[in-house]
Amino acid sequence: MKLKYVVTEKDDNRLLKDVAKKRLNLSTRLFNKIKLNHHIFINNKVAFANDIIHTDDIISIDFDYEEEDNTIPQKHDLEILYEDDWYIAVNKPANIVVHPCSYHPDNTLANYLKYYLNSKKKIRPVNRLDNGTSGVVLFAKNEYAQERFKNIEEDKVIKKYLAIVYGFLDKKEGTINAPIARKEGSIIERCIDEKGQEAITKYNVIKEFIKNDVKLSLVQIKLKTGRTHQIRVHFKHIGHPLVGDKLYNNEHTEFDKIIERQALHAEKLIFKHPITSKNVEISAKLPNEINIILE
Repeated sequence: MKLKYVVTEKDDNRLLKDVAKKRLNLSTRLFNKIKLNHHIFINNKVAFANDIIHTDDIISIDFDYEEEDNTIPQKHDLEILYEDDWYIAVNKPANIVVHPCSYHPDNTLANYLKYYLNSKKKIRPVNRLDNGTSGVVLFAKNEYAQERFKNIEEDKVIKKYLAIVYGFLDKKEGTINAPIARKEGSIIERCIDEKGQEAITKYNVIKEFIKNDVKLSLVQIKLKTGRTHQIRVHFKHIGHPLVGDKLYNNEHTEFDKIIERQALHAEKLIFKHPITSKNVEISAKLPNEINIILE
């Protein structure tokens, strides 16, 4: 994973550190880390922060240095949806955690990707999904890729979801704009709260159907913000909780037993590649447990 920049006349006779930060969008923290690893070069020779550069010099940065990481590589089948030198996306099954944590140290997507990539780098998720949500999860292959993605304006990254909710919505297309905060006394549950963070969800009803005398709707959702449990909280708020959502719906049906998790799937992730500038659209097909309800 190498990044190259050919110095122009505008940058002639300037310091390497200044040009690298400005032209390659490197943060000071990351530049210093690369410098300490001796992985920045001028014309294929190891360079230093205060080196003077000249027109037509080639600045190159090699991000393939080893990082301390406690993630254990574990072999497991993965559905790779997209991969390039900087990013990799997988179709996350439901009930698999994205990244190791204190209560779930292994058998996560990060463990599986560590094995798949045979990587000495940390595994960095760019977007995360709840344990019970399936669909597109994007990972950065190094710090630079992660930093560049974080700098994309929130409304320039399009996240589309599919959900099955209870009932028929009065408005078949609309926007839910209701702030979300952590529910008092809970470390997990969220709620609508005027003092919470802004949360905006756009939706469009794709299909309405009655199955076993239960009214259900398939809804396509586009997030304008990315709050924890945003979709689940918003649809509970308007009286149409997600099928299978045991946290935000107290009334259960036979469909909750079929799916055993919230009927929510991250269908698409669309963005302009922050390094190559190419338009990227990543899609993940609906899993069987959701298709069974739709049949």
